Amino acid sequence: MAKARTTYFCRNCGYQSAKWLGRCPECGQWNTFEEEIVAAKVSGKKNPALSPSFESFPKKLTEIRLEDETRINLRNDELNRVLGGGLVPGSVVLVGGEPGIGKSTLMLQMALQKMGLKVLYVSGEESEQQIKMRSARLGAGNDDFYLLTETSAEAIFTHVAKLNPQVIIIDSIQTLHTDELETSAGSVSQIRECANRLQQYAKQTNVPVFLIGHITKEGQLAGPKLLEHMVDVVLQFEGDRNYGYRILRSMKNRFGSTSELGIFQMTGTGLRQVSNPSEILISQKDEHLSGVTIAATIEGMRPMLIETQALVSSAAYGVPQRSTTGFDPRRLNMLLAVLEKRSGFRLATKDVFLNIAGGIRVDDPAIDLAVVSAILSSNEDMPVNPKTCFAAEVGLSGEIRAVNRIEQRISEAEKLGFEKIFLSKYNFKKGSPKHFNIEVVSVAKIEDVFRRLFG
Repeated sequence: MAKARTTYFCRNCGYQSAKWLGRCPECGQWNTFEEEIVAAKVSGKKNPALSPSFESFPKKLTEIRLEDETRINLRNDELNRVLGGGLVPGSVVLVGGEPGIGKSTLMLQMALQKMGLKVLYVSGEESEQQIKMRSARLGAGNDDFYLLTETSAEAIFTHVAKLNPQVIIIDSIQTLHTDELETSAGSVSQIRECANRLQQYAKQTNVPVFLIGHITKEGQLAGPKLLEHMVDVVLQFEGDRNYGYRILRSMKNRFGSTSELGIFQMTGTGLRQVSNPSEILISQKDEHLSGVTIAATIEGMRPMLIETQALVSSAAYGVPQRSTTGFDPRRLNMLLAVLEKRSGFRLATKDVFLNIAGGIRVDDPAIDLAVVSAILSSNEDMPVNPKTCFAAEVGLSGEIRAVNRIEQRISEAEKLGFEKIFLSKYNFKKGSPKHFNIEVVSVAKIEDVFRRLFG
């Protein structure tokens, strides 16, 4: 056995030091060094799944031939969308999320689809019986699905060499360990070494690999930040457990857009794809209440309508409260300052609460006008017509600014039966929009919006 020694690793970038440092010289972060007991690598061991004949050599760029991009259809429209149109062969995809959010269910449900590919699901956290019970609950079956409960990287690659799968799923990367390092599973060095081997295998054999990763209490992917740089795609699976809806976001994608969004609903039989997000983002109610407006927003390539809810009341404890759910609180403070300074609405002594229905978080500035209208509606205690929606940004001088891809927003509102949409008049400065069966109201100032809504 090799002699053990103590080494310090930066959990943010993987930098290695012989002594503890307060500040990492590589990434500049403070208090990120963790102590590990490691041993020198055992020489002579090779990955049994890799071909010994593989050799890379430099080529001229002009000699490289472009091939048609072929993507694997995962039989899951939401997952395909977030990946950029399907799974790219040879890619390494990291799926992260909080414990119990549904990462394993998402991957198992995808693996049980009949894709015509041999899938190997490696579980280091659950037993065969547990996964069998979960697959029975999902109600899906795949004759090409193989299950392996193992945490040793050497044993996994031995089985991979015999089975030759076409898709590999690792649940989770934090449970794997290699015998060449004497540290425990989940340490920085173990995660880095195991992920590096899987990446080499994926690039050489053109077999895509999914890695399920844990989330720390700070909300970051566990392990070194280097792990996110090694993989091709980083997906974040998030949601509010009280709602039952889950959102799959692309945080990094070398083969597609990082602004795409996939929406699922957690049910007793697994994750249901939500093809029309507006069905969960617009609440159903019988009476018209003040402080509720609808915004036409876009996530990635997908237009959707979301409901914004505002409550304005007199401050009961002297200091006004500002609370938001699903919206940037700093932007809310900015919009309130604009209403106070530019439009003359006295909101400085009032509590303001804002909520985006459905548990979704929105960063699109096009919902500014809907937020402002909801606040004014609650302040005046006058409801807004539920068949009216909004799509515009609010500037610091109180002007209503234009937003992009306006025709997609109008089409989505028209398709869902809305009768009127408020937009910036500068959206159509270069020409009038094509004919829509919905009334388009062009406004330039917040005062114009207030006058049109409340007289």
